Amino acid sequence: MKRNFIIRNIILAILAIIIIVGVSWYFIYQNGRKYEIEKVENRNYFILNQDNKIGVIDRNGNIIIDPIYEEIKIPNPEKPLFACYNNDSIKILNANKEEILTDYQKVEPIRLESIASDLMYEKSVLKYLENGKYGLINFDGKKITKPIYDEITGVPYKEGELLVKQNEKYGVINIKGNKLIKIAYDKIEVDGYYEKSGYQYAGYIISNTTEEGYRYGYIDYKGKLILDPEYNELSRIVEIADNENAYLLCAKNGQFGVRKNEEEIIANEYQSIEYNESNQLLVVEKSKKYGIATLEGKLIVPVQYNSIDITGIYLYAKNDQGITVYNSNGTEANIDTDVAILNTENEKYKIRINNKEGTKYGVIGKNGEQIIEEKYNYIEYLYDKYFIVSDTNSKLGVIDDNNNIKIEINNDSIQKVGDTKILQAEMPDEEITRLYKEDMSLICEMKNATVETKENYIKIYNQDETKYFSKEGKELKNSEVFINNTLFAKKENDKWGFVNTNQNWVVEAKYDKVTEFNEYGFSAVKKDGKWGAINLEGKEVVEPTYELKEDKEISFIGKYYKVEYGFGETYYTDAK
Repeated sequence: MKRNFIIRNIILAILAIIIIVGVSWYFIYQNGRKYEIEKVENRNYFILNQDNKIGVIDRNGNIIIDPIYEEIKIPNPEKPLFACYNNDSIKILNANKEEILTDYQKVEPIRLESIASDLMYEKSVLKYLENGKYGLINFDGKKITKPIYDEITGVPYKEGELLVKQNEKYGVINIKGNKLIKIAYDKIEVDGYYEKSGYQYAGYIISNTTEEGYRYGYIDYKGKLILDPEYNELSRIVEIADNENAYLLCAKNGQFGVRKNEEEIIANEYQSIEYNESNQLLVVEKSKKYGIATLEGKLIVPVQYNSIDITGIYLYAKNDQGITVYNSNGTEANIDTDVAILNTENEKYKIRINNKEGTKYGVIGKNGEQIIEEKYNYIEYLYDKYFIVSDTNSKLGVIDDNNNIKIEINNDSIQKVGDTKILQAEMPDEEITRLYKEDMSLICEMKNATVETKENYIKIYNQDETKYFSKEGKELKNSEVFINNTLFAKKENDKWGFVNTNQNWVVEAKYDKVTEFNEYGFSAVKKDGKWGAINLEGKEVVEPTYELKEDKEISFIGKYYKVEYGFGETYYTDAK
């Protein structure tokens, strides 16, 4: 008995150790998969282009790295680390022009793939080369991975994740060096799924080469293998907003089916499958006949029609006998085949389109009652009780649900400004831009205007004036917008100067045009058709001598002006 008791206790102890080790491994593994993207709060360093040679300046306009290089990359503009290129050589320099990270061979920033931004590189890691292999280090030179990879590049759209190659196969690691996808595939692509946080929940389409060609599979955003690479074609239906479930359209031997993660929703027996986003339905085709299936895989319209047109909430199925109209649940609808009805974001309203005598739009309520008669060439629901409408002259305006005109139907375009409820209406013939706030009252009218949406305000400007509005449509003073500034632009007698917070003149009104002071403490000023810059003391750091294009706002750091040259990249220069 005693011996059995001891053996039992030993077995229980071993099981306890196994459980503890397993749980510990799980949490270590999961923690290793987590990483944080470093944020840039202050931009301290900028590329300088001088006489086609590249250097670096700081936020005061001082030269930090002399412009003697063919190229310089600043992976994190908050930190003094600069990759300087000449011919085939690369040096990593600090703000004292000292070469650093010399213990490593060929240290380089890692470019972000398929991301248009002026922050073009991974902000906390670098790659290095040793004996023909690549590894990762941080900015302090601490080794993150050993040099074991043939290649290290960015994963498209996914900052913080890196595509690595080893023995002709690819995998994915994160910036902590932890493996997200094993190195076992000939190709890895991001599936393209996007939502508010970006591509965080996008998965990966993997592929391997066989004697018959590429075969595709799928790995979810957590790194779990969902489908082995055995399909001829594979793509995610990215219009379905579901972070945790990937709906996958995949084909075997020319036959398409649909998977919800691992689960088979629709078997591989169709020549084509298309997703209809407005009704969240699948149009399936077999032997040139069409039907409709739900996302649960239920066939609600039989595969027997020559074509199916989905317009609004109805499905118009056509065969040799004519057109049968179905509701979106697959039941037959008692509706004229010349009528289409579209849902709106507001359940109180539906757009009704009548095609009997030319296409005319109107609005009905949720119970079918007529709200706006069918007399418009186009109607689009806007928000609240408002609709954008178009008349026979293709001009646009806004009406309410009582058919009252709130914005005259004489505009060439009407659109919301960014993520606000402010409307921007354009009349190109008169070169006039108008802004309307949520209740459709006019808040601004300006000729030859440009409208920009900033983080906390809206800016509208032309050659002669600039106005600011809150995102609710309240006009703001420049002192309310630039709360950290001490000087503010002011116009007097058709000339511009600057006043302090007490409205006392600090810089006399002598310029033809100015900008507000930027976050680096410089304002661009224009005189006699040329641009220069002043500092917060009101002194000219460079006289107005530059002839600059004004398609974008002029911005200076010291005597250098900003140039944007594609994909969000910028540099500063003093080229005349």
